[in-house]
Amino acid sequence: MYKNFTEKLNILQQNSHFRDIKDFNRKDEKYIYFKGQKLLNLSSNNYLGFADNKSITEEFLNFAGDKYSFGSASARLLTGNLPIYKELEETICKLFKTDKTLIFNSGYHANVGINSCIADKGDCIFSDKLNHASIIDGMKLSQGKFFRYQHNDMESLERVLKRERNNFNNAFIVSESVFSMDGDIADLAKLVELKEKYNCILILDEAHAFGVFGAKGLGVSEQTGLTDKIDLIIGTFGKAIGSMGAFATGNKILIDFLINKARSFIFSTALPPINIAFSKWIIENKLPYTFEKRQKMLELGKTFNSQSHIIPVIVGGNKETVDLCEILFHNGYFTLPIRPPTVPEGTSRIRLSLTTEVNKEDLTRLIELI
Repeated sequence: MYKNFTEKLNILQQNSHFRDIKDFNRKDEKYIYFKGQKLLNLSSNNYLGFADNKSITEEFLNFAGDKYSFGSASARLLTGNLPIYKELEETICKLFKTDKTLIFNSGYHANVGINSCIADKGDCIFSDKLNHASIIDGMKLSQGKFFRYQHNDMESLERVLKRERNNFNNAFIVSESVFSMDGDIADLAKLVELKEKYNCILILDEAHAFGVFGAKGLGVSEQTGLTDKIDLIIGTFGKAIGSMGAFATGNKILIDFLINKARSFIFSTALPPINIAFSKWIIENKLPYTFEKRQKMLELGKTFNSQSHIIPVIVGGNKETVDLCEILFHNGYFTLPIRPPTVPEGTSRIRLSLTTEVNKEDLTRLIELI
């Protein structure tokens, strides 16, 4: 019965493509304990060190007491809504100066839900070729048509806009701000210019930028002063904030539309109130005091030729990338091989994710080993 699946798994193993779930012992800020070793964790999205921080956890639990339950037991449109959800959404609105915000269970839920429902028949989406899998999956579920322009290439985007825009009713431009696998940054000013020139709605995924870029840590949109020019901003609580969940914030009409049409929101049990409260508490009580260490982290990324805190080390082949990770493991570093379909064929890599706890000395020997 399972022969076909076994054959497919064997092919994955033969091509150094096979994935498995690692049995970690524990995590402690910038370190991870695996197979009896203490390793510098360079594969985490815990950019500000809030997750796995015992003192922060204790401080929050002392604040929270028994006010918040550990389960919602329902979707928000049924009985899974409580004041804390609205309070977090209003907090995001105040920060971004937007009309309305909607919480999703994860960045994946947000992107799949938004991109699958936003474009109807007769509509289209223009998407950066290296946008995250969640955006691609959402577009594939959409009833609209989608076009993928060359990565971060505004001339490529304008060419396809000139060719296709007038053939459709509503049109959407979708891009990440900081690209998760390359660490480069979208030309947001040009995206806004093209959105206005060709009458499009602009959706920006700030998953890897929220909590990192900008004076308040709101992302590239804040840093560039273009927040009010973006129709819908997506952010996550599961990376720099160290919690779980995601949000979409922007135009009230679009948010109301998502409440009524985004299936990943409508049919998902709401996140536990305790998680929502933790996200709100971190954003209000910890994020405002991180500017200096965020800047140091970004400067460290620039030292290693990255535009952000994500440093791609492109190796090429799958086996060579897996082998390099093994060498680094035996030298005290935890890294993971990033292989197709996550990245294009022939560009397998190690993605070094910096956190504010990582310093230059931590990376010097690593670069020598690589």
